[in-house]
Amino acid sequence: MSAIDLSRAALIVIDLQPDFMPGGALACHEGDAIVPGIDALLRARRFGHVVATQDWHPAGHVSFANSHAGRAPFESITLYEQPQTLWPEHCVQHTPGAALHAGVDWSSVDAVIRKGSDPRVDSYSAFRENHGPAGTRPPTGLAGWLRERDVDEVYLCGLARDVCVLWSAQDAARLGFRTHVLWELCRPVTPAGDAPTRAAMQRDGIMLADAATLST
Repeated sequence: MSAIDLSRAALIVIDLQPDFMPGGALACHEGDAIVPGIDALLRARRFGHVVATQDWHPAGHVSFANSHAGRAPFESITLYEQPQTLWPEHCVQHTPGAALHAGVDWSSVDAVIRKGSDPRVDSYSAFRENHGPAGTRPPTGLAGWLRERDVDEVYLCGLARDVCVLWSAQDAARLGFRTHVLWELCRPVTPAGDAPTRAAMQRDGIMLADAATLST
């Protein structure tokens, strides 16, 4: 079987950062289990382009529970007429927990998209911020960057499968990219998120892919 042509495809590695690892400020279930596989995928250099995203919050970000008196992590509030989960303080700019994971060789990465840097607005997706005070979701610039390089297909992996990976995949599909999620190279905040995440991806035409098939 001939190798899959990935010359017009981009691999997007979502938020592989220490704060999302076990023991981190906002630990994802088994988040560290995907690090070796993602490292191997980047070292294989199969993709035409590789992008990494990085949660990059200022202190006192609106999504932090400690920015809201009397609120606890994982509570939900209404923000700009949209539901907003309040998170533990995490991925604060220039802290060790916000760095790209040291267990991955990032030398093949063409671009790093830092998101969540506006203190007023959360940002899950690699492509667009969450709804802000103007009621819109401003673009990060990633879609234009990919189109300028004739990318028409994206593969996503990373953290968290039920939040930032899901939102990124949904936006990619809505923007017209053929969209795949490398399911086994993602992990959720909690396993309870997996069933609704699968259902949402199926509904939105997002394909699940196995990283092992990319080398055959």
